[in-house]
Amino acid sequence: MPNLQLRTVNVTRYVTPLREGGSLPAIAEADDGFLYVLKFRGAGQGARALIAELIGGEVARALGFKIPEIVFASLDEAFGRTEPDEEIQDLLKASVGLNLALHYLAGAITFDASVTKVDGRLASQIVWLDCLLTNVDRTARNTNMLVWNRELWLIDHGAALYFHHSWHNWQEQAKKPFYQVKDHVLLARADELDVVDTEFKSILTEERIRAIVNLVPDEWLTDEQVFESADEHREAYIEYLLARLANSEVFVKEAQNARETLI
Repeated sequence: MPNLQLRTVNVTRYVTPLREGGSLPAIAEADDGFLYVLKFRGAGQGARALIAELIGGEVARALGFKIPEIVFASLDEAFGRTEPDEEIQDLLKASVGLNLALHYLAGAITFDASVTKVDGRLASQIVWLDCLLTNVDRTARNTNMLVWNRELWLIDHGAALYFHHSWHNWQEQAKKPFYQVKDHVLLARADELDVVDTEFKSILTEERIRAIVNLVPDEWLTDEQVFESADEHREAYIEYLLARLANSEVFVKEAQNARETLI
């Protein structure tokens, strides 16, 4: 497969903060004239949240899900100087350089499981994805799904890959079940997990995983003391994801068991 590439845009205008969550994302305008949901490197979880967003979003896209375009968003040093809100100004100062942004889906509505029915196949696909990525953020309280143009879009994977917040025993973490699947908003409808497991593993080849992880910029990989280089750090993400795929029956079984207790 060809090398994947993301566009880079320059942020030209801070429009409004999005107060959901602790990371203070914002709607911003870029030099291509589009609005984006901007995720800041200087926010609480730093580059790790951006790495999870990028890897999680592009894995989901590779599997055929609707994902807003992800771009690198460059923030100039002068950008935050006129911002009156001190907290936002500090965030902008701490985020000079390369950040991450997702195309803003104007007019999209938050997914509500009681309003929008999802069939068993799509539910199984989304549950499988979130088990692979250990994404804790797809619950009834916070679905991180939008309905836009009558289609279901997945957003916000910044809380995925939570093992990387410590890197403790990460090789073993790759082989563990995803116990939080019991809280997944679509678990009750996910009745085709075995079929999806076979299908999705055939798509996520080592070549594809490498192409996705190779998108992560070096400057996001230099803060970790665990690794000697950005390349070594990147290789650890690849190894983690490949091990998780090789042991997918563990998280599939856990999801099936959790589903049985629900229904």
